[in-house]
Amino acid sequence: MLLSLPNWIIHIFSSLEWGVAALLLYRHGTLSGRPAVRTFALSMLPHWAGSFFVLGYHATGDAIPFLLDMSELVNLIGSIALLLATLKILRSLPKPASEGSMTTAALFGTMLIAGRPQSWMGEDVFDLILQLSSVVYLTFLVLLLMVWKRDRTVFSGLTVGGFWFVLVFISVTVGCMYLATEVRGYPTLSHDDLLHGGAESLLSLSNLMIALGAQKSIMRERRS
Repeated sequence: MLLSLPNWIIHIFSSLEWGVAALLLYRHGTLSGRPAVRTFALSMLPHWAGSFFVLGYHATGDAIPFLLDMSELVNLIGSIALLLATLKILRSLPKPASEGSMTTAALFGTMLIAGRPQSWMGEDVFDLILQLSSVVYLTFLVLLLMVWKRDRTVFSGLTVGGFWFVLVFISVTVGCMYLATEVRGYPTLSHDDLLHGGAESLLSLSNLMIALGAQKSIMRERRS
């Protein structure tokens, strides 16, 4: 296996944190009497499933590209689910008189970096799924911010910040991919344990923020 023990710990904790965050948000939705928040929590499950495909991919020494492709496909489904669930919450909230109509558009560049993992279904299809998933996720982030601004009791600011922090993880990962393959001479980022672990730790931090924010919301509901 390519990953060291510390790197495995980071990857596993990152996956567990996302699952715990979904559970806590579901609990928050129950306590607050918001079925739409419970639906939002359930919409996080596809992304959680995608993380297990990534773990399986690394467990095989990055030798089965199909597992990585499946993770990207499941993540696209998960991003769509999060987008729809957030839109449902937004529509259930009263619209402020000062707020006009807003058209949400999100554009995101592809990560066409040398030395990236091979794709079982072909690079063109892999790129298309990656681009669609990025656009959908960014649109979800904009809607999530609109929900928070309209009613700050739906989600904690820490939870919203955690979802947005994923962009930091993506940006750093792209930079680490370039450094690992073009500067340090590794075939892929997975072969550079230091950079790979450092980038993944940011995703773990993002998931931890989401979970802690959800717990903060639960504590607020119990006090009220």
